[in-house]
Amino acid sequence: MAERAFDLVIRGGRIVDGSGGPPFVADIGVRDGAIAAIGPGLAEGTQEIDAAGRLVTPGFVDIHTHYDGQATWDSRMQPSSGHGVTTAVMGNCGVGFAPCKPEDHDRLIRLMEGVEDIPFPVLTEGLPWTWESFPDYLDAVGARRFDIDIAAQLPHAALRVFVMGERGANREPATADDIAAMAAIARQAVEAGALGFTTSRTLNHRTSDGQPTPTLTAGEDELTGIALGLKAAGKGVLQVVSDFQNPAEEFAMFRRLVEASGRPLSFSLVQSPRGPESWKKLLSALEAAVDAGLPMKAQVCGRPVGVLFGLELTLNPFSQHAAYREIAHLPLAERVERLGDPAVRNRLLSEELDPKGPFAGSALRAWDNMFLMGDRPDYEPTADATVQAIAAARGLSPDAVALDQMLGNGGRGMLYHPFLNYADGSLDPSFAMLSHRDTVPGLSDGGAHVGMICDGSFPTSNLTHWTRDRTRGPKLGVEQVVRMQTRDTAEAVGLFDRGLIAVGLRADLNVIDYEGLTLQAPAVAYDLPAGGRRLVQRADGYVATIVAGQITYRDGEPTGALPGRLVRGAQAAPLAMAAE
Repeated sequence: MAERAFDLVIRGGRIVDGSGGPPFVADIGVRDGAIAAIGPGLAEGTQEIDAAGRLVTPGFVDIHTHYDGQATWDSRMQPSSGHGVTTAVMGNCGVGFAPCKPEDHDRLIRLMEGVEDIPFPVLTEGLPWTWESFPDYLDAVGARRFDIDIAAQLPHAALRVFVMGERGANREPATADDIAAMAAIARQAVEAGALGFTTSRTLNHRTSDGQPTPTLTAGEDELTGIALGLKAAGKGVLQVVSDFQNPAEEFAMFRRLVEASGRPLSFSLVQSPRGPESWKKLLSALEAAVDAGLPMKAQVCGRPVGVLFGLELTLNPFSQHAAYREIAHLPLAERVERLGDPAVRNRLLSEELDPKGPFAGSALRAWDNMFLMGDRPDYEPTADATVQAIAAARGLSPDAVALDQMLGNGGRGMLYHPFLNYADGSLDPSFAMLSHRDTVPGLSDGGAHVGMICDGSFPTSNLTHWTRDRTRGPKLGVEQVVRMQTRDTAEAVGLFDRGLIAVGLRADLNVIDYEGLTLQAPAVAYDLPAGGRRLVQRADGYVATIVAGQITYRDGEPTGALPGRLVRGAQAAPLAMAAE
């Protein structure tokens, strides 16, 4: 039998190529993991996908995830790989597991547990700890195979503790020798294949025992020294998250880091209810920096950052009630049975709150900004859908409505509390941020917040909500959203070999039933090490996902192919593309 011209042909799809240009109908021929031809009537492939009537896009590039632990024990980077993501960048927000001395294993686990809500037993059992240096960690991940490509960044918290020990964990100022040592390790890390360096300056990031992240108050001299380590290597990006308590002062420091190092920097940008207009000032400062020639971006998200509450999850509105604490240790079915007892229910609903622990007090009872999570999630809900409004309409207390919701579906019902990007009760701020020339989509946190947040589905909701389903304001074009989460995100971290459907680039692709693309409700799976629980969210409508020319998912189900690899450092465009 004659050899086929292509390993795979995706035939007759409506191609949205990631450039932002208009869709066109054509075939795509794939050979040796790369796009070999685009046009009508291509020769046969060893495998073929009939994409007539389907949308064909580049694979999505998610630059803000936390698979640092999961990548050491799992081959499937769910939930991201179920949402068209073919490349994920981990190590964000300054947290991760390398470099790390043996005596600091538990310290970094507690930090990840607190910051990213990944339970201590899961990490203790799952992490093999076959590394100490960051290059060793890259080697450990590089020896594994995945359903997507993975890129890693050097986390500041791990670096600081590695160099400074207890002083670093206690946020003591770094000495000149400390800074020199951190700069040398940062240079070594990016030369070994780290995409860059990340840090956190937010009080929201704490260890599981309540201590602020080691990097919270790191001085500008320390950050500059590390950034200069990347400059010496001539490669690497910078990523930061900050509370921006003084937006002008904090942004000015980030700008000086870029001016000193020449390295691209991105920062997380959201609307906070504590300062609902601050994001506008930061965008203005960003515009001025970019106009001055500085490579800076804001990472933004297309829906609220929302906490999920439920009986199966980390928190629920009754977590801090004595009546609930008495039964919190019981299996779910037994808790549901006890909560169905009128005496227990009445005691719970009449009891005063005893605020302790994370999210204490008001956030757990924010009935005017809490919603029922339905079978088809609504991420731009209206005021008449709050728990408070529903309670008033039904003549019930908000507590009773919340409890009834959580007891539904065998105790698996969930409540949704959008705590960022929803101070106005709409996604108009998200629209403005997404539409801005100097932003890229990010902040999905795939792999993290396993019992509270399920935002790894951002790529799907961006595509469905902003191009098709939104009814409460302006929408975006399909071409624009695809470009934003393919080419734009890839280029933001230096991956110029993907994110675009063009001859010579990687064959990372999605075939999508656009009209049928639908997010399912979040659910709980018990598939982490030590039987750990995590939130998952599936989507209907991904006909096929292709990584490096191999079909990894068909109709949302894994094929068994694991072509994903560790991406070591920035990737140049193929010579054919560079010539164009």
